[in-house]
Amino acid sequence: MQLYEPSNIIGRAEKDLYNTEKFTGKSQLDKEDFLTLLVVQMQHQDPLNPMDDKQFTAELAQFSSLEQLTQINQGVSALGETTAHQEMVNAASYIGKTIRAVGDNLSIHEDGSVSTMYYKLADKAEKVYMNIFDQNGNIVRTVQLGAQAAGDHEFKWDGKDWKGKTLPEGVYFLAMAAEGEDGSAILTQTEVAGEVSAVQYSGGVTYLRLSDGRTVAFQYVKEVVGDSSASTGETGDESGGEGEGEGDGEGEGGGSAG
Repeated sequence: MQLYEPSNIIGRAEKDLYNTEKFTGKSQLDKEDFLTLLVVQMQHQDPLNPMDDKQFTAELAQFSSLEQLTQINQGVSALGETTAHQEMVNAASYIGKTIRAVGDNLSIHEDGSVSTMYYKLADKAEKVYMNIFDQNGNIVRTVQLGAQAAGDHEFKWDGKDWKGKTLPEGVYFLAMAAEGEDGSAILTQTEVAGEVSAVQYSGGVTYLRLSDGRTVAFQYVKEVVGDSSASTGETGDESGGEGEGEGDGEGEGGGSAG
């Protein structure tokens, strides 16, 4: 449909009026508007047929309900802001600690290593598919795994695309699918782990930013391992106290868990 400018279809006087008279009303009525309407209604009522007392009482009750709802809405908004601030404070205590949370992002590090993805299967799976996407939503690799038992598992990606080319450093995302023997879908859940380096608040949600650039929602944290430096120190003390053989065993176990 052709659109026309006001200057093309109206005269000078109409144009001036068009440009100066703009609607400035409100799209919604508040309690002050409601009270104004009630007072005007009383002022202009017919003296020979005044407003019924029951109707007046009902309108006053509506005004009272509106006032209460407004106060409740303001109170809920203030409570939400307070809760968000408290959540930020609580999340800040996680900085420097290693956490495990529900998530779907992988990270290729500067040295070429890739973060480990943890996943859980609700039932035995005949086929498991790992679809990996870049930050633009483009699929870069599909890894098909064999039969998997129900329970917890680990997935280690080599950081390469479907052509075998090593992908650049950055954050990637994983979408997982699993099928049973009869081809039916199996419930899955993916989890990530890493050291928290910062806390950020966006879109009403508090996020933990990991040291490799990934982010996880604070509400999805399932486990807090502890301070990385403190854990390293404790491991060293135990190794020295219990003997070299046991110390090596603990070191290998800690490496696989990280």
